[in-house]
Amino acid sequence: MRAIHHWIDGKATPGTSGRTADVFNPATGEVQARVDLASRAEIDAAIARAAQAQVAWGATNPQRRARVMMKMVDLINRDMDKMAEMLSSEHGKTFPDAKGDIQRGLEVIEFSIGAPHFMKGEFIDGAGPGIDMYSMRQPLGVVAAITPFNFPAMIPLWKLGPALAAGNAVILKPSERDPTVPNMIAELFKEAGLPDGVLQVIHGDKEAVDALLDSDVIQAVGFVGSTPIAQYIYERAAQTGKRAQCFGGAKNHMIIMPDADLDQAADALVGAGYGAAGERCMAISVAVPVGEETADRLIEKLVPRIEKLKVGPWTAGDDVDYGPVVTRAAQENILRLVETGVAQGAELVVDGRDFSLQGYEDGFFVGPHLFDRVTPDMDIYRKEIFGPVLSTVRAASYEEALKLAMDHEYGNGIAMFTRDGDTARDFASRVNVGMIGINVPIPVPLAYFTFGGWKKSGFGDLNQHGPDAFRFYTRTKTVTSRWPSGIKEGSAFNFKAMD
Repeated sequence: MRAIHHWIDGKATPGTSGRTADVFNPATGEVQARVDLASRAEIDAAIARAAQAQVAWGATNPQRRARVMMKMVDLINRDMDKMAEMLSSEHGKTFPDAKGDIQRGLEVIEFSIGAPHFMKGEFIDGAGPGIDMYSMRQPLGVVAAITPFNFPAMIPLWKLGPALAAGNAVILKPSERDPTVPNMIAELFKEAGLPDGVLQVIHGDKEAVDALLDSDVIQAVGFVGSTPIAQYIYERAAQTGKRAQCFGGAKNHMIIMPDADLDQAADALVGAGYGAAGERCMAISVAVPVGEETADRLIEKLVPRIEKLKVGPWTAGDDVDYGPVVTRAAQENILRLVETGVAQGAELVVDGRDFSLQGYEDGFFVGPHLFDRVTPDMDIYRKEIFGPVLSTVRAASYEEALKLAMDHEYGNGIAMFTRDGDTARDFASRVNVGMIGINVPIPVPLAYFTFGGWKKSGFGDLNQHGPDAFRFYTRTKTVTSRWPSGIKEGSAFNFKAMD
């Protein structure tokens, strides 16, 4: 049985707590590895070592830190396929989807090469008589990243790139469900030239999370996961004076206007709703066609597309549209919510409850589901399902469709499909959601913009990646200086004296 250890001080380090967690192959339901779970004492020791290593790393000039990011780009590209295979085997997503996971993380590493620019402060001379004033950005020290199972490469890289490039040391606590790729990332950072101890990967559960939150050394924590845990971490971090950016759940809507290209909208809904088995915080889980005619035509186009979806293991290659969900518990929760939707009166147009795959009967597969005539009071509308389930809520007007999205407690992402620029402009201006797509189904911003939701999808003042990331992982120091007049004659200023 494969054993997955912590990564401490530049090497794989077996745990000492005596506790482990099973890592499954979601396609077969079999245990393929066991991962060590850290105790509070192990967490504290890793933090102490990181604090020692951060001093020299923080004093390293930004362009040298950026060179580590440059090398990291080459190494990730070199090992892309190997990482994607491991990611698929532990998470279950298809191989192309796994490569996309890594690629979107890689883009933030590329962005982090610009650290020397983002670390620049401001300067003004003559702020007063003989007075100059300037500001500088400095690293926080030791920070923590707590990342989810659904993007085991992308989200860790989103956190690590800016935090490390800004001069911090990082304690990464990835999901224990698919922990190998984060370890592989740590190995690549070492090969890229990151000093030992600056990045520690600690595997664990709530005990590890609480140890990070209670530590006086940890200055900031970044989290992605469910809303209840995001809110818990945000509140607990505030109590101990830590910075926090915590991103939670989502219920992303797509509004389809009567003038939309319905073939384009239907294709977008299938990709955005069922890709990665719906285990994306930016997945579209609610279709909102405006008008009964629009809704009828949309359903007519969706059904054959959904019924043609191929579900299977990642090893089937391009013949598979999506794979299993990550655990048996996730599978059972999805199917339980589907049953609730039926019981509460939604019309189950495509029923995937009886899906079974020959040879993989014990895998965590969920067939595709499509609901119509869902209402806002139903559980399948209110709750994040995180599975291959698309709900259709019919709206009589644009204003009703807009109100649906604005009244929902989540505000992560939203899309609109229309040919009307005026409607699209009004929609983008008014809707209270963090990331918006116009004829784009999954509006994930590129690395040089910021990623973050509103309402109960995000807690904290600053978002992930983009300039916000460097603001989050640094603190500003402002200096006001005045030099009294002195004797200038006879003073020697030359380059040699400055060496």
